[in-house]
Amino acid sequence: MNWSIAKSTVKTALSAHAAMGLLASALLYLVCLSGTVLVLYDEWQRLEQPAAPEMASFAPGSVQRAMEEVLALEADGPTTTHLYVHMPTAQLPRATVTTDTSAHHANADGSLVMPEENGWSEFLYDLHYTLNLPTLVGITIVGALGAIMLALAFTGVLAMPRLFRDAFRLNARSSGGIAMADWHNRLSVWTLPFTLAIAITGAVIGLATVTAYAIAEVSYDGDVEAVYATIFGAEAEGDPAPAPLPDVAAALGYMAAEHPDVAVTYAIVHDPLTAGQHVQIVGEHHRRLIFGEYYAFDAAGNFHGTAGMADGALGQQAAASVYNLHFGNYGGLPVKLAYILFGLALTAVCATGTYIWLGKRRRRGMAEPRLTAAWHGVVWGTPAALVATLAARFVLGNEAPFTAIFWILLALAVVLPVLRLTFGQPHQPPVTA
Repeated sequence: MNWSIAKSTVKTALSAHAAMGLLASALLYLVCLSGTVLVLYDEWQRLEQPAAPEMASFAPGSVQRAMEEVLALEADGPTTTHLYVHMPTAQLPRATVTTDTSAHHANADGSLVMPEENGWSEFLYDLHYTLNLPTLVGITIVGALGAIMLALAFTGVLAMPRLFRDAFRLNARSSGGIAMADWHNRLSVWTLPFTLAIAITGAVIGLATVTAYAIAEVSYDGDVEAVYATIFGAEAEGDPAPAPLPDVAAALGYMAAEHPDVAVTYAIVHDPLTAGQHVQIVGEHHRRLIFGEYYAFDAAGNFHGTAGMADGALGQQAAASVYNLHFGNYGGLPVKLAYILFGLALTAVCATGTYIWLGKRRRRGMAEPRLTAAWHGVVWGTPAALVATLAARFVLGNEAPFTAIFWILLALAVVLPVLRLTFGQPHQPPVTA
């Protein structure tokens, strides 16, 4: 039996393989660039809504009033299952009350002022976190990209034994592809610790949901919440009978008296206005990477214990530290600036790596002008599309279709140069003697 494959089929398959590799590189570049921009997530929110009131602190009585006003405002709407109050922080000095259906900024006295309008910041967050896809699908893809980044870092180090010895050597006479490879290698070494931290934490965050489902099926009879309870604590039993709003002010008073060194970042009411409601206070611990500790209270404001994020099992503390380590939410502005600098370098490594690969193919006689044009579109079209969505925020308002604008513009930036090469080449007359 003859299993030979036509050369045209092989060529088509190789092109498809190269195109899929380019797609993975494009997604990796997009995640790195959007993550770098997202480091300033709090600052973007302040830019989007500069008129929102800001304050250094939010008194317990003000928190109670703000919650009551929001629930009164939504009395005729769908029942909310969670009520969050974002407490003013150094990075985002605003008090914001969020339910399942709305969010409002509050004055220092707890009176509601205006709806929260940070549509572009949320679009940016979703772009980096899920690529604007359905949550489970998108976050799994992004987690897989973190694993790919980790593999690329290790294989890159192994492929160049002189990488560290030549870490600070640049060939001053090099140009073109050699200069690009030189910078790619140097930036890869300089950013290696950062790359490993981002890749590992990104893979953990992205694949945590899928992993939780798998563990639940094997060990918890499909109960995903039971898996998360081992890290973040279990939810109390619900009771839908009506009840007045819990005494959140009492819980905050307890925190101020018993844990004055803990910076409260969130006050949360689970199942508000029901007999099964309970309160969680999220407290940030100074000089710790954990995003915070959960302090549990009943409806009367009586303290019931902590989840163990700050002093529980080492695995639990590590899980609580992943988010801040990935996004640079610790150490204030200097850390954010460092994350932006290293993030831009990592983004450049992603961009130049693909250019180097395309250049090697070209030197081997496998020129890919369409793939090169598509990559130009990715590298320059992605930041241009992000700028366009930000401009749309101020021209069209908070409800602008940011996702559609971004992906349409990026698709045009990639597809139009390819179409021009495919159909726009002028006809070359035959050469005559």
